[in-house]
Amino acid sequence: MRILVTGGSGFLGSHIVEELVLRGHSIVSADLYPPANERQNIEYLHLDICNFDSLSNALRGCDAIYNCAGIADLEIARENPRKAIEVNVLGTLNVIEAAFEQNVSRLLQASSVYVFSREGSVYRTTKQAGENLIQDLCASRQIEATILRFGSLYGPRADANNAIRRLVTQAVQENRMDFWGDGSEVREYIHIRDAAALAVDALDEQYVNQSLHITGRERVTTLEILETINEMLGGSVAISLEDKAFSGRYRLTPYSFESNTSKRLVGNSYVDLGLGLLEVIRVIAEDRDGLI
Repeated sequence: MRILVTGGSGFLGSHIVEELVLRGHSIVSADLYPPANERQNIEYLHLDICNFDSLSNALRGCDAIYNCAGIADLEIARENPRKAIEVNVLGTLNVIEAAFEQNVSRLLQASSVYVFSREGSVYRTTKQAGENLIQDLCASRQIEATILRFGSLYGPRADANNAIRRLVTQAVQENRMDFWGDGSEVREYIHIRDAAALAVDALDEQYVNQSLHITGRERVTTLEILETINEMLGGSVAISLEDKAFSGRYRLTPYSFESNTSKRLVGNSYVDLGLGLLEVIRVIAEDRDGLI
């Protein structure tokens, strides 16, 4: 298949691109900036999904689109809600309409487990709106859509806003880790390569018109993560917990009573959290900016 990946230079998008290539697909990676790593057999387009005409032209001749472009950071969305709405909501509308215009019949939308939550502020609202647009419009436009609700991602190429990346960077460079909570916060971290593999699995026809929950198998607290990183680095890293308001992030679970249902998609194998953390530590320690 010929597949366009918006946000193809980003953390999630770049790994989905690589997984699609591994499985023999022809890929067009579209983003506002080129990929950090030169990759063979991948066409790159400078593209803003808020520009409908450019997006429609990019989709000409494609069989499917992964929409990974968007404002993905909670704080950025809260500080600039207009931009978050333009990209995450109106950008998603452009994707749907451009796919219809170019007869692209398959859409996979990157969303978030925050759609289940009362937390997440403007970020949650934009992701819910994007999902609603897909559910309201795709069927009438003969577009077979799958919504991919990602949990807490970590691994190579994460930016400075990624929780694991930030903690490991601070531990390696400053011999300390600061966290804004009491340590009891629970997450189900999933390695980015596992998440990308599951996202590509979702191309299968059995997942058409479904919402899939893509998260880790291991539930760990923040304190467990901090202590694990500390032990891996020799046990001398100072840990500081600031028990204060959690800035719109959920503490134990993203689920609320109002949530919609979805299926959880899991693979037969996955990257162990400990091994994944070691990989992040190695990358940061080698000062390679996470680019592997």
